[in-house]
Amino acid sequence: MAWAVLLLGLWLWGHDTAGGPGGSSAPTHGDIAAVGRPPVVDLPPSRPPLPGTAEPRRLRIPALGIDAPVVPRGLDATGAVDPPPYEQAQTVGWYGPGATPGAAGPALLVGHVDTDTRPAVFYGLSAARPGETVRVVRTDGSVAVFTVDDVRVVPREGFDARAVYGPRDPARAELRLITCGGTFDRAAGMYTANVVVSAYLTSAE
Repeated sequence: MAWAVLLLGLWLWGHDTAGGPGGSSAPTHGDIAAVGRPPVVDLPPSRPPLPGTAEPRRLRIPALGIDAPVVPRGLDATGAVDPPPYEQAQTVGWYGPGATPGAAGPALLVGHVDTDTRPAVFYGLSAARPGETVRVVRTDGSVAVFTVDDVRVVPREGFDARAVYGPRDPARAELRLITCGGTFDRAAGMYTANVVVSAYLTSAE
């Protein structure tokens, strides 16, 4: 039941008001392959989940120039995952009641794509590519290193929360990076899609 509530909350978050300037967070739909990445990428094997439940403190994606603090977040009044407030638009939110990055299961990290006046922490997230590295610095001093294996822009219409946010392999440590995508619908006051980057644990430092 708890998992069902979380999935519903994530689905609702995908419908939430973005507060953005109305630009496009391209690509606007489907798999990122649609914008020209090679259809097949050699990916490293996964490694077993890390011991313990150390919380994330910093997210680094070198290829995208992202180096941001991570703070724990819960659910908002609607039951959706609550990202950091717009005053902290350069901060990433981690769904604290869920899996920690490096532990078995999908850990959820959310962030704004923009604010009314400027790009936010996940503005460039849709440019991620399979094979790129995501590094999560944890409170115990370890670094969980993930490899991106899937990048999708999921339309709001027909959104399947279980397929998008559920585990791909329950034995793996996985990561989901989530932000708004598509185009900003001014009439509805929200973006038309979500960008979802999936990654899995491949090493640790």
